[in-house]
Amino acid sequence: MRAPALAFLFVAILAAPAPAQEPASRFGPPVQVGQPRDGYVGTMRVDPLHGKAGDPFTVTAADLPPNQEFQLIWSTVTGKWNVTESEYKGREFVPVAYEMARVRSDAVGRLQATFKTPEDFGFLHDIVLQQGERLMTQAGYSIDMTVDVSPKSGPLGTPITIDVKGIGYRNLEMSFNLLYDNRWTGWISAVTTHGSGRLTIPATGHVGDHVIEVLHGQFGFPYRNQEQSPEPDRPRFSIPFTVTAGAPVLPPAPAAQAQTHVRLQPQSGDLRSNPRFSGVGETVTVTGDAFTAGQKYVLNWTRVIGNRIDGGGWETSAIPVAEAAADRDGRVSFSFVTPDDLGGTHGLYVDAAGKRRMGTHFVKSTALPMNVTRGPVGTKITLHLKGVGWTETSNIMHLVYDNAYIGYACAFNSQGDVTIHMEATGAPGWHFIDLYPGIYKGTETLPINYRMPQLTYAADHPGEDLPAFRFAFEVTSSAQAPAASN
Repeated sequence: MRAPALAFLFVAILAAPAPAQEPASRFGPPVQVGQPRDGYVGTMRVDPLHGKAGDPFTVTAADLPPNQEFQLIWSTVTGKWNVTESEYKGREFVPVAYEMARVRSDAVGRLQATFKTPEDFGFLHDIVLQQGERLMTQAGYSIDMTVDVSPKSGPLGTPITIDVKGIGYRNLEMSFNLLYDNRWTGWISAVTTHGSGRLTIPATGHVGDHVIEVLHGQFGFPYRNQEQSPEPDRPRFSIPFTVTAGAPVLPPAPAAQAQTHVRLQPQSGDLRSNPRFSGVGETVTVTGDAFTAGQKYVLNWTRVIGNRIDGGGWETSAIPVAEAAADRDGRVSFSFVTPDDLGGTHGLYVDAAGKRRMGTHFVKSTALPMNVTRGPVGTKITLHLKGVGWTETSNIMHLVYDNAYIGYACAFNSQGDVTIHMEATGAPGWHFIDLYPGIYKGTETLPINYRMPQLTYAADHPGEDLPAFRFAFEVTSSAQAPAASN
């Protein structure tokens, strides 16, 4: 008998981005850090020298001009992905500073103030004491990385939520990896989320204890002997998880995993699509105004055709997808089924009276049911996706089996269709297959995060807002016949 699938739990956790409870911007307004003049004035220390998000710390300064007002300033960065319409250029971190407080020295030139460590990029930050545009003195404070796992136990397929805080932004501090039972699962980013990343993996393996690790990896894979490296102080984490007996938590049907919201730029142009995004085969309506009443018009759909491998490159073309006549008010409404095409943004246009009226529509990735959901070792499994993209940040999906990365698939040459063939392996029981987005290629040289699962895709993927998909397969004894998917 097939175990019940607790689908609602899976969907709620898989899609949730990491919350930012106390970001550095909560300190106060952004400010400009000044420059010292005629040397530094006074002394300042921070106690303790480091702490995790939410921990208190105290700033104490002395030997200042008495009975005067100063600003305490927190220095950090804002992270962003540098992407073009189709290319990945890397990460960018722009310095920014926030006023922590306005403080006043006492009669002997001392002051003291206590704060909570913000949820911000990890490792070293400058705390500046400033008066007007003059930097008086400064001290350093480090935010410690933390890794929290919830729940600590559960049956097979339990969504394990892993919250990582305090990831850095400098080289050797920003690229961390997740392992499950010594199997590499993927990498953890925190570029646009201020050093915090949330990811969800399924509980896999035998009933009993398992080990989740978080390790740094500048060159993609985890660096195993970092204690002997030139930068030996990067943290490493090992957290136990216990798989318990009981009914597995199975993922919902692929259709139920489809995105119901996609982060998009505000719609522009003369033509408006409704809904703003759709999957292959779903119905879309496109409307426009100020056309000639009674005249028929053709709606055209632009598409990119080609690849990055054979040297031929790619080109943009267009196909007609609908025809309609404008009503007496000059409003035209087209209805069509989303073409079987690449994911991402497509141009829409109508040629009218020598003018091209334009708009856009976004195609989201969707998954079809597996061809079979149970069978003995060696059963042929087919995974099938539609609407996968073509850009350097959307062209690729990464295959993870029982939390072990086993390869990738690309969509450009097959016009958004991704068909993956694999065989069932492992002990009798339930096994879990994940498909994660990532970065195919780019000009960034370090850290190296190409062609590997980006586990924090939900809140921090460069470029497009992309989904992941999860499937489950039950390995049976060799005497049992394979069962087709419903």
